[in-house]
Amino acid sequence: MTRKVRIVVEYDGTDFSGWQRQTGQRTVQETLETAIREMTGETVFVRGAGRTDAGVHADGQVASFSFEATGVGIPPIGLLRGLNSILPPDVALREVHEAAPDFDARFSAQGKIYRYTVLADPVRSPRRARHTWHVRTPVDLAPMTRAARLLVGEHDFAAFRASDCDRRTTRRLVRRLDISRVAIGAGAELTFEIEATAFLKNMVRIVVGTLVDIGRGRIPEDAVARMLSTGDRALGGMTAPAHGLTLLRVIYP
Repeated sequence: MTRKVRIVVEYDGTDFSGWQRQTGQRTVQETLETAIREMTGETVFVRGAGRTDAGVHADGQVASFSFEATGVGIPPIGLLRGLNSILPPDVALREVHEAAPDFDARFSAQGKIYRYTVLADPVRSPRRARHTWHVRTPVDLAPMTRAARLLVGEHDFAAFRASDCDRRTTRRLVRRLDISRVAIGAGAELTFEIEATAFLKNMVRIVVGTLVDIGRGRIPEDAVARMLSTGDRALGGMTAPAHGLTLLRVIYP
């Protein structure tokens, strides 16, 4: 008898070398698999909905795995409580559910929502340092918002991916890209929330870095339009640091 399990995972990515298991590195996948083996005695493969990079956080990463022996009879609440008692402080299970035999956390997903946070302030914030990109110069929201509108819809995002991205196609559908601003002291906290059917490697970070550089006046407002039409990464802004990025939610049918 085989049992498929779906979990929702929250983690602070600061001290992880990303999601995917890597020899000699501390990763979220390996940490979860070790905890499951310690609790149940079973060795399982935990497949995540996405492979977040080193330093990236998650509020709602989804993963799936199968039990074939001792883990088959443990109820979801038992797995939730037992694994959370074993897992380190920077990772926890938010939910545990039974899943259909054909459920796959990665291939069953229909989209993801990411949030990126920027602190535009002359003074750094120690409390926000692990989860927010700090920029000291003012950022103009208006040109960023205009440029962001061009990214919504289906486009070729070849100019918005890492050089080592291995995806076969670079066309993606961005369902929405919202930017909000909240005043904080002498500065402001900017939040970028982007939903798409799928993402290329570093896509969100390049989008945010480009928009912020437009807001800082470092590159022209038409950079986004030119990147989409030419596929030229050199026309864009910097790749925003990983620690400002959080995977909020994975969307399923």
